[in-house]
Amino acid sequence: MCSETVFTAYKAWLVHREYSPATIEKYTRALRRFFADTAATPAPDRETVAAWRDALAAKGYTPATVNSMLAAVNDYQESIDNPAGKAKPLKRQRRVFCDADRELFRAEYFRLLAAARDTGNKRTLLLLQTLCSTGIRVSELPYITVEALRRHKASIRCKGKCREILLPTELCNRLERWCRRRHIHAGPVFLSRQGKPLGRVTVWKLLKALCERANVAWRKVFPHNLRHLFARTFYSIEKNISKLADVLGHSSIETTRIYIMESGAEHERLLNQMHLLL
Repeated sequence: MCSETVFTAYKAWLVHREYSPATIEKYTRALRRFFADTAATPAPDRETVAAWRDALAAKGYTPATVNSMLAAVNDYQESIDNPAGKAKPLKRQRRVFCDADRELFRAEYFRLLAAARDTGNKRTLLLLQTLCSTGIRVSELPYITVEALRRHKASIRCKGKCREILLPTELCNRLERWCRRRHIHAGPVFLSRQGKPLGRVTVWKLLKALCERANVAWRKVFPHNLRHLFARTFYSIEKNISKLADVLGHSSIETTRIYIMESGAEHERLLNQMHLLL
């Protein structure tokens, strides 16, 4: 069993590198899994890491999941100055369409809005519209402040980067009315009962509570899917992937490509329109 000081030091390194809390938790969990599975030394060699990678794949984990866990171990190797111990990720062909069973579509989004409205849950209704009409990450929600509403733009700092996004005029108007009724005069718009910014888990629960009434599959409803819907809608109007990457705060356009993949049904419709069969 690896010493707890290894994980403490790695977590401190991640914090120093300004990784998000969610990434720190995910990477630390993956590293614990690695040492539990392999009983490796604190400075594991490449062969051990590669064998663990292959064992995960053999157990049926998807390449994306394997590579995600492997990224944590490779990152750890960087933190201890052991780059020779890093293993290459699994190669995988880029998908050309998304999984319709997990992607949230426009009609489903509007059913969620209707469910929030019909139940009188004004905060959740505004929360849904804020996330989907701006494309922000749920961790960036605290940057939607009273001051940002007045400027019609928010300055967001995430993953060591800063970006400025414009806020739709009607969204600002609706949120300002909400703030006046709730006597929120400064700082974040979305607050818990204790007056603190809404956390990821609370937002997740608020959205999941609408699934049954909206007749939307539970597995489709989570904050990041609203970000995907924003991206696909933006790209359908403005065919500029570089601009979209900037709006979303992506360092790589390759990441943005994942967000704008069409559904399998749309891809099939395109194939049928080609009329290449007798």
